[in-house]
Amino acid sequence: MGAVDVVPFVPIRGLTMDDAAQIAHRFGKVFGERLGIPVFFYEAAATSEARRNLVDVRRGEYEGMAAKLQDPAWTVDAGPQAFNERSGVTAVGARMPLIAFNVNLQTDDLEVAKTIANAVRHVGGGLRYVKAMGLALEDRGIVQVSMNLVNYQKTPIHRALELIKVEAARYGVSVKECEVVGMVPIEALEEVVSYYLQVPGFNAKQVIEYHLLPE
Repeated sequence: MGAVDVVPFVPIRGLTMDDAAQIAHRFGKVFGERLGIPVFFYEAAATSEARRNLVDVRRGEYEGMAAKLQDPAWTVDAGPQAFNERSGVTAVGARMPLIAFNVNLQTDDLEVAKTIANAVRHVGGGLRYVKAMGLALEDRGIVQVSMNLVNYQKTPIHRALELIKVEAARYGVSVKECEVVGMVPIEALEEVVSYYLQVPGFNAKQVIEYHLLPE
């Protein structure tokens, strides 16, 4: 919806989500005022429940933002109320680290992937903190359930994977492999290790390299 679409602040170590939200508010106000760009705050930085979900903030995209800004319900959180044709609108927020996690299936049937994705994602009645879609990897002759895990503490990686396995089994399909796109918090791997190695109470602090990281 803008040249700078989204600016998320993500607490990793030594900061709370409230800290990240305060930083997002300070940044958004300076960004909007100096550059003349309308700003909406989302997720933990949201000023109302209607703006918590980024999908709702983005709805209308660039082409619909001029009309959206005329709606009293969408008074900006920072910057001008007038649409910036050159730069559009920017969303500034504070959120959990997002994990891009994909599961490749041993089939080329795209409908199977789409059906499983719908069963796994929150809007389809699945896991609360999962966004998912089915994709065809045509060059490889397989399909994929592509996911964003938006809160790994409440919906861990292994839970999403196990649900996909259960749903895939209904169609006689197996999981070929998984992908992690980009970086993943070390704490997100705690539950994976604990679940699959059956090590109750496993903690990332048991990993030697964890103690070599700067505080």
